[in-house]
Amino acid sequence: MFVLVVNIRIQPQNVDRFLKLLADNAAAARKEPGCKQFEVLQDPKDKAKIMLYEVYKDEAAFETHQQTAHFKKYVADAVPLLASRERQVFTRISN
Repeated sequence: MFVLVVNIRIQPQNVDRFLKLLADNAAAARKEPGCKQFEVLQDPKDKAKIMLYEVYKDEAAFETHQQTAHFKKYVADAVPLLASRERQVFTRISN
């Protein structure tokens, strides 16, 4: 299992536009066979603070996700609207 947590800070004037682009990307990602979960979480006290929680079958599935047209469009159109973006990768420890 490959887990990605992305902490996002949106430029305040771009919140609504960014959330629309993010919603489109998330909906498309959830349809990918290797995507097990894709959650978009918003701080209830700060609309410009978002956390993505993404779970993929494995790292190869995540790499496939990064090659999709919808992801490339998201990066091109949405990332410039951000103040910051921090990504962390996690893997499950097998029992």
